[in-house]
Amino acid sequence: MLEVALQTRHPVSIVTKGALVLRDLDLLSELSAQRLVHVSVSLTTLDKALKNRLEPRTASPGARLKMIAELHQAGVPTGVMFAPIIPYINDHELETMIDAAKDAGAGWGAYILLRLPREVRSLFAEWLNNHYPERAAKVLNVLDAHHQDAKARTQWGVRMRGTGVFADLLRQRFALAIRKAGLDKARGALRTDLFCPPRQAAPDYRQLGLFD
Repeated sequence: MLEVALQTRHPVSIVTKGALVLRDLDLLSELSAQRLVHVSVSLTTLDKALKNRLEPRTASPGARLKMIAELHQAGVPTGVMFAPIIPYINDHELETMIDAAKDAGAGWGAYILLRLPREVRSLFAEWLNNHYPERAAKVLNVLDAHHQDAKARTQWGVRMRGTGVFADLLRQRFALAIRKAGLDKARGALRTDLFCPPRQAAPDYRQLGLFD
């Protein structure tokens, strides 16, 4: 897909937690040279034990910071997505994660407060009871309270942040921390004027036209 994006000069934005992104560093560097790519690395925790409970079989916190560093060193615009933020599980790490991401070379940051739509709630409740039974009720109460408003459940830009006291305090903490770390800058806009349809980009590529 990245090869096709490069051939056609199609802009690409990637969000990933997988170290495999570094396999394509050459392609990402070429895309970056034409302002055609952003990469956001997902960072949930710096605690390896919590990472193993929350996201087993995914890249370690150290590996994710290394991804940010290598992408940055290769000239690829790279940010960090702190997600999901879970009350009383990993929210206390927010400022530390922001500082670590900045030190690794991240250029911007964003976060998502955990959402529990439909059957996800029962799955998460089971996970909480297995790993943090003493906190389960408290965590669920906070999350339920901050997604009760219909707008908080459905409106883009609000549903990922929630509403209410905890959500407001988290928003303020995040804004202060990224401003201190210098991660509050907007990502540069990707170019959309360079696109070249596949037939023109690769004449030997036998893609049929829609109405051929």
